[in-house]
Amino acid sequence: MLSLFERNILKPFSIISRGVHSQYLITKESHGAREITLNHEKTKNSLSLAMMEDLITAINENKNDISLRAIILSANGNVFSAGHNLKELQMSAGTDQHKLIFNKATELMRSIIQSPVPVIAKVNGFATAAGCQLVATCDMIICSEKSKFSTPGANFGIFCSTPGIAIGRSVPKSKAMYMLLTGEPITAQEAYESGLVTKVVPADKLDEEVNKIVEQIKHKSRSVISLGKEFFYKQINLNTLDAYRLGEDIMVENINSNDGQEGIQSFVEKRKAIWSHK
Repeated sequence: MLSLFERNILKPFSIISRGVHSQYLITKESHGAREITLNHEKTKNSLSLAMMEDLITAINENKNDISLRAIILSANGNVFSAGHNLKELQMSAGTDQHKLIFNKATELMRSIIQSPVPVIAKVNGFATAAGCQLVATCDMIICSEKSKFSTPGANFGIFCSTPGIAIGRSVPKSKAMYMLLTGEPITAQEAYESGLVTKVVPADKLDEEVNKIVEQIKHKSRSVISLGKEFFYKQINLNTLDAYRLGEDIMVENINSNDGQEGIQSFVEKRKAIWSHK
């Protein structure tokens, strides 16, 4: 049985290398890895409505093509993202526009969570407010030693309520509340120690570290990774016993999949697995 992500899968066309530029993003795809780079430095890569729409499109494009194995979110400039564009949140824009912006932000976070491949944030700068939310929503966060993270909305009269959803699911309560209530930034090392980021490396080793992780992912079955990611996010909000009950079904589904059986057979036969990714 296939996972939800693998049903109705599109016919693969095996992208080797390509690049797409927009006003806000640079997207490059090579050997199974799609890197989406925020590229609007004059607004500190703010998550304007247009920026979020472009990000959603870039994340979801051909997402069921089995040659796509990982997505990397990065940014040009010293600021990964400053969060929402406050000019779009002025009263003159109207309540309906404000609702649209936060609805679009939720759609963006949902696109990351529901992506069938791992989404990795590659951070080399300051991620603040909704920019920090974007980072915290990713499956893994690899950052440079100079990176910082903050949720300073209260300083501007707008509490970082939605960023706090992602932050509060990534770090202990006291650390989340410190960030939300004081607005003070935390360092890369503090972010690592609190569980917000996965790894901290020197800036000149950032690309190397992310590439190493992508290569490790590429050695696995895409369908198994998709199944596991989908299950993780389903079970995380269940109580322990309900999570185990769902886990039983997922384990049986996984074992009886093509790649589940191939993995078992390759182990028994002491050979390298040949994945179908289905």
